[in-house]
Amino acid sequence: MVQQVKTISQRLLILPSIVADTDDTFFLERSLYTRGFSCVAGLDEAGRGPLAGPVVAACVILPPCCNSSLFLDSKILSHARRCSLVQVLADIGALTGVGIVSTTTIDRINILQASLLAMKRAVANLPTFAPSPDVLLIDGTFKIPMDTPQLTLVRGESKSASIAAASILAKVTRDAMMTELDQQFPVYNFCRNKGYPTVEHRQAIARYGPTACHRQTFKGVKEFVR
Repeated sequence: MVQQVKTISQRLLILPSIVADTDDTFFLERSLYTRGFSCVAGLDEAGRGPLAGPVVAACVILPPCCNSSLFLDSKILSHARRCSLVQVLADIGALTGVGIVSTTTIDRINILQASLLAMKRAVANLPTFAPSPDVLLIDGTFKIPMDTPQLTLVRGESKSASIAAASILAKVTRDAMMTELDQQFPVYNFCRNKGYPTVEHRQAIARYGPTACHRQTFKGVKEFVR
């Protein structure tokens, strides 16, 4: 068993340097499959920086035969394009899971731990009929609290189509949630700023005070908590 774990770790260690030298954003996944892994999942989150709303993570397992070049970093895509790609994920039979962590939990455990928890929940929320991932590709530098082998990638959305697809799904899901919150709290214009610290949003907090959906421990909010 120890030797098997060591072999898996060795197979993972050589891959970041390989993928960094290619423009093929499914090369990493393909390399993992050829090295014996059977189910490769990408993970990313949306909503670490806002002053309001949850942090949302997504887990995506792309079919090996799909047109992976469609999936790019969500930050460089329009809202309409992101929404269309979420539909593409459904059309091609990609396996997806979403994890959500509330503002209350963010304030209790901090945003980094909340982001990792959201990713863990996203994996847990994959379809019950789906095979469990045997390797996770994670955007960033931090691994999530799971025993599954993991590979972290800085700017992972530009290196892995699976991570890019996860970033798109997480962003679209969170944006929809913030649009719903805008109906409850229209003076903060969540529909437009999605909870991020724009000048308009900061001014609204100063004028009206924070709501229950604001992150009470964040600078820009905590100063106005009564």
